[in-house]
Amino acid sequence: MYLVSIMPEIWLNYGVTDVVLDIKAENLEQKIDSDGKIMDDFAINDKLNTIDLSKPLELVVLHHSKSILKIISSLFTLCEQKSKPFPKIFTEKKILNLVKSGLPEGSSINEFDDADISNSNLVFMGEMGFDGLFGYETVATRLIKKFGTESMLSAYAKRQGNLPTPGQYPESLTEAKKFVDNFEIQAIEIIANSEGILDFTIDHPSKTLSTTKILESNSIKDIGQHKTMIMSTGKDASNDTLGNSLSSLWNCSNAIKKDGLAILVAECKSGLGSDAIQQYIENRLTLEQLRNPTKYVDGMEDLLFLSEIQKNFQIGLVSILPEFYAKKLDMISLPGIKYSMDYILKTQGARQKVAVVLDGARLFLR
Repeated sequence: MYLVSIMPEIWLNYGVTDVVLDIKAENLEQKIDSDGKIMDDFAINDKLNTIDLSKPLELVVLHHSKSILKIISSLFTLCEQKSKPFPKIFTEKKILNLVKSGLPEGSSINEFDDADISNSNLVFMGEMGFDGLFGYETVATRLIKKFGTESMLSAYAKRQGNLPTPGQYPESLTEAKKFVDNFEIQAIEIIANSEGILDFTIDHPSKTLSTTKILESNSIKDIGQHKTMIMSTGKDASNDTLGNSLSSLWNCSNAIKKDGLAILVAECKSGLGSDAIQQYIENRLTLEQLRNPTKYVDGMEDLLFLSEIQKNFQIGLVSILPEFYAKKLDMISLPGIKYSMDYILKTQGARQKVAVVLDGARLFLR
């Protein structure tokens, strides 16, 4: 009689595609995914009906995600039904084509390069997540990072220690709230998982912060500590750059044992996505300078957290970034998902159990 080892099929997001992780059943410790009840179209439209469509709307898409495009297309349908003009859509140049490809017929999109965000027709759209510095990634934190460099220095100075604090309410978050309080703008703050939209709030960005409660109830998981973890961010927008993908690592860091191994699966097709990491790799920024900087450099907190967290466990990276980058950041460079399992079994033994996280950007593990 032969014993056949069953391979559970696990698909992990890697850029715009998914890759399969070949892992034997006996090596799989736990598969961790986000959950929650998905909103149906009726509930989505019901909520969108609270927007005053008689005045011109300018939607600013802060990042690319399926849930954002879903809200836009529902809004367009609503405008059509009520014979109202379609909203104008804006986004940054680097994701313009990506957003455009998912937009409904008859929509136009332009580059948002306006440093002035005080236009009261502006509605900023973002999907809420966790953040190492602010505790939560919200429309307010995205706006302070983008338009408030001086306020960012103050938010950075108010961090809680040198390790990431996702899922907390640090003073840095209050700084983001203070920053957006200066503008008469609106926000659509979305809570989603890999299946769809769980909820969303339409209000001033300092008020949509309360949406964190909905995120918490669906995303916090108590799973104990694990020696080895492979994590996917769960969505393309969270792993298009190394900077974006690191928040998935912060979200899972409390569930990794001392001297354990975390392997981050992040394609990083748009590169590093962090000025601070770029400057560090080019030897223009030292780790010492991160402790009390005189000016804020984009992505500083991630570089600081990375250097501190590596005192607790090792980090492997499956990406298309040059190996030189990973080495410079003290990460183990793995050329593909298959190599990650090979590496684990070779360094930790054939019986090593692995926890696999499918939606790292939208989970918070404890």
